[in-house]
Amino acid sequence: MYLKLIALSLVSLTGCSLSLTGAEAPLVDAQKYDSSLTLDIRYATKNNFTHQAVYPEARCLLRKPVAEALSRVQTSLKARGLSLKVFDCYRPLSVQRIFWKLVPDERYVADPEKGSRHNRGAAVDITLLDSNGHEVEMPSGYDDFSEKAHRDYQSGSKKAIANRALLEKFMEQEGFVGLDTEWWHFDFKGWEKYPLEDVTFSDIP
Repeated sequence: MYLKLIALSLVSLTGCSLSLTGAEAPLVDAQKYDSSLTLDIRYATKNNFTHQAVYPEARCLLRKPVAEALSRVQTSLKARGLSLKVFDCYRPLSVQRIFWKLVPDERYVADPEKGSRHNRGAAVDITLLDSNGHEVEMPSGYDDFSEKAHRDYQSGSKKAIANRALLEKFMEQEGFVGLDTEWWHFDFKGWEKYPLEDVTFSDIP
């Protein structure tokens, strides 16, 4: 059933028109602000909880101030021999509707009637890479819909808990706030001032 929903929504996604992006804070390609960011945009592949590619291409699109702040985090981490891997950034509202039909649980998926911070281009899903480009240990994998993903989960290994805390520390220093139920998800301060978007990826330079 969900495969049919995905297919129908992809038609909508590729056919939607450019909406308000705000001249003062347009959606931009984050890699243009920091080319050293490693992208693993899961929703452009089948390696995600839908088991389908729901993005037409793998890009990290964010509001300009968010992209700039993420670049500063990357610079700080690189001084410690670490770096960021990005799983998700801007998400069109039409894709949010797909996710909600599959997982209608606001602990893990935002109700599209309210919109996600991702739909505003003001949230990122990320993890840490070590100096060899390998993901560091975290309490759970990405898009784990269990208590292991919760930010207050303490039953993981000491190393995983420490890595989670380190990521949160560096993100908070640049104005990001972590989501309680997803250690990888961070909202940028002032996210509420950005409008919900259903802009196609190809419409963003």
